[in-house]
Formats: sequence, C-alpha cells, structure tokens
Amino acid sequence: MQPTQLPSETTTKTLRVARSGSQASSAGPAEWFTGTVRVDPLFASPEPARASGACVTFEPGARTDWHSHPLGQTLVVTAGCGRVQQWGGPVQAIRPGDVVSIPPGVKHWHGAAPTTAMTHIAIQERLHDRAADWMEKVDDATYDAQPAGQ
Repeated sequence: MQPTQLPSETTTKTLRVARSGSQASSAGPAEWFTGTVRVDPLFASPEPARASGACVTFEPGARTDWHSHPLGQTLVVTAGCGRVQQWGGPVQAIRPGDVVSIPPGVKHWHGAAPTTAMTHIAIQERLHDRAADWMEKVDDATYDAQPAGQ
C-alpha cells in the first residue's frame, strides 16, 4: 500500500544536498567577536522551519561577545579546547565531543582557550528573523579566569 501524497508534496518537496565547500567561509564580524574567527555556514532551513547551523572556528584567544538566543542554542565541540560561560556562572572548559545546551534568553559567551584553537558546530533557531541578541565585549579578566574544576 502506497502512502497518499498531495500533488503539492510531489512537486515542491525535494531532498537537497549542500556539498562541502559549496558555501563561502566568512570572518566573524569584529562587532560580535574578539580575535580571529571563521564561520562556515552549514544550513539555513527554509520556512516554516527556523533552524540554522554553522561550523565556527576560533583561533587561540578568540571569543564571542556576550549574547543570548531567543530560542536557545546548541554547540557541539568538534576540535580543540574552548571555554563557555553563562552570565554570573563559572568559566567552563569544553572539548571535542562536548555538547553545550544554552537555554533561550541566557546571556553567555564561548570561544577558544588562550593557547588552543576550538571548533564547534552551532545550531540555533530564528524568532522573527532574529537568531541572536548581541551585547557587550567579554573583558580580558573574565576571559582569563581559570575554568572551573581545573
């Protein structure tokens, strides 16, 4: 028995493969990052979906500014050693295989360790065409704090 398909389903829904290297890398803008950051887009889901993802590489010492996401964010660390911190909480070290779940509206930052680069996949959703709310720079004293448990 074949599942019933509406005519529009057979003509408008098509599997898409985005080939590795087919989307241009870009530098993380200085207005949102400190240090050298490369952003490689992975996907931006078409409406009605609102998820997007990027592979982000932070050179040693590089980091985001403080920011939040209206619908939260998930980070999957793929290489190197990094840091993440929630406003008012301790700095935490993150390593390959770690998954960081950031709830909606939580002010935080993330980036590389001082002497080691870090790459993560960042996944977030847009709300009213907005995936992040950017705030102030992370000062050196905050960034240089020893990660908890080390």
